[in-house]
Amino acid sequence: MNATLTDKEFVQFQSLIYEQVGITLDTPKKSLLTSRLGKRLRELELPSYQAYFDRVSGKGGEDELVQLVDLVSTNKTDFFREPVHFDFLREQVLAEIASTRFLRIWSSASSSGEEPYTIAMTLHDAIPDCSQWDIKILASDISTRVLAKAASGIYDDERVTQLPQEVVRRHFLRGKGEQTGKLKVRKHLSEMIAFRRVNLMAPAFPIKTPLDIIFCRNVMIYFDRPTQASLVGKFYRYLRPGGFLFIGHSESLQWVEHQFDYIKPTIYQKPFE
Repeated sequence: MNATLTDKEFVQFQSLIYEQVGITLDTPKKSLLTSRLGKRLRELELPSYQAYFDRVSGKGGEDELVQLVDLVSTNKTDFFREPVHFDFLREQVLAEIASTRFLRIWSSASSSGEEPYTIAMTLHDAIPDCSQWDIKILASDISTRVLAKAASGIYDDERVTQLPQEVVRRHFLRGKGEQTGKLKVRKHLSEMIAFRRVNLMAPAFPIKTPLDIIFCRNVMIYFDRPTQASLVGKFYRYLRPGGFLFIGHSESLQWVEHQFDYIKPTIYQKPFE
């Protein structure tokens, strides 16, 4: 199979991906798309990129659209990435809500699970009577592939080499036999988290209780400003008054119209009513 992705076909995929998940693929990404979709064409024994586009955009193409999104999604993450947010959660947010013992957090682009498990580790270690609190963490992503990985809670040893050994012992089980070299998160973490596929471009989210914190880090850099503004507006509606939005270190709301109060770089708060 020696198919070539034409400019016309690339524009078709650009429009489809933007409409479905809000990701903007600029022209330099054409070679990346060619490479990632080429393997899928061979798997499906399709003769051209146009044939693949017709399949994914046509009737009954919903499952294949999920595959396409998986192929174009970036899922780089680490445990305790951008630690300022977890420090803020531990030192400020928990102090403010300690009397309620009620906490709702959304990891809105949870990828392979390092972020929501880090949230759970932070809470478990910071709250002496954590089991007496009503804590729920929603972990979502557009990619079913990385969600399945996250829900399994299984990681290679190398993923935790940067963590203190006492943290690893407290929160992970080491694999034996065929699972040597693997780690599995302990039950006290996984019980806090519900994994669910959520498309951030959806007009509404499957969330009924106002949230205390939304993590949406290193995602909006893939969106244009109108899409960013729309998403930030939706986040605002789902947060309780006084709730916080955490964004990535390479992101800012400076050029996006919004109603949040700026707290510090990458941390914003919904004003109290």
